[in-house]
Amino acid sequence: MSKNFIALTCAISCSFLWGTAFIAQDTGMDYIGPWTFSAARLTLGFFALLPFFFIFEFNKIKKERLNYKIILGYMILLGFFLASGNIFQQISLLYTDVANSAVFTVLYVVIVPVLAYFLFSKKIHKSVWPSVLMCLIGGLLLSELDNLRVRIGDSLVVIGAIFWALHIVYVSKFLKIFNFPITIAAFQCLIASIFSAVPAFSFEFVSLKLLSLEATELIYAGVLSSGIAFLLQIIALQHLSPAPAAIIFSLEGVFASIAAWILLDQYLNEFKILGILIILFAVIFSQLAPIYGKKSYEN
Repeated sequence: MSKNFIALTCAISCSFLWGTAFIAQDTGMDYIGPWTFSAARLTLGFFALLPFFFIFEFNKIKKERLNYKIILGYMILLGFFLASGNIFQQISLLYTDVANSAVFTVLYVVIVPVLAYFLFSKKIHKSVWPSVLMCLIGGLLLSELDNLRVRIGDSLVVIGAIFWALHIVYVSKFLKIFNFPITIAAFQCLIASIFSAVPAFSFEFVSLKLLSLEATELIYAGVLSSGIAFLLQIIALQHLSPAPAAIIFSLEGVFASIAAWILLDQYLNEFKILGILIILFAVIFSQLAPIYGKKSYEN
């Protein structure tokens, strides 16, 4: 079995776990609030990754001469971005449906190159601008403009997508000086859980009894989507270049929409289906166009 096949399988499995986790997120707030759900989910993700940290990276890190102040600074920044992306996504599910939340989250793929340009002066491929336009058109079709609650929910997801994009940009930068992906994945979850726990204890009622009532949803979203999915993402990125991997990861929007339709009876009309297809096409186009252009130039 080739490494590329294993990587492809891991990437698809990762996007499946991320996409279907939207169902757990949507149904997991019957007894607890969004801040509590996010804090608990991220805590479970940390503990799910902790054994892998000790098995694969702990001894290697001890042998390295590292600037722990810089590492801690990056960890706090990544934890903040991760917590922010999570909470905007989680709160959005109180206002909009799973399909909208999942598909608008995928916009991070288009937002990443724009942020990389403004933050680090990285060149933007010309394919980004038509992709942004298509995303806007798809968003108009997907969002119910006459429904204030849905508009609020969709807006929250888009803000969250900006934080997801910032997270990706800074993870990529951090890996260049600290190439220990399991450690990053684990401890960013821990720090993000702390950022989420403070508002949870301040504004929501938190108890083990209420958390136990959402145990199934929290385990799925925490252990599988935040923990195992991170490992699958890392394995995939070891053998797949970022651009095609991003295309596969964007399938989380498709998996989430289908799962919501089947499990939650969240019906998608023809306009919403068209909006989803346009946004997914924009995401794929933004990733494939630079690759095709490079190959054409080299030939």
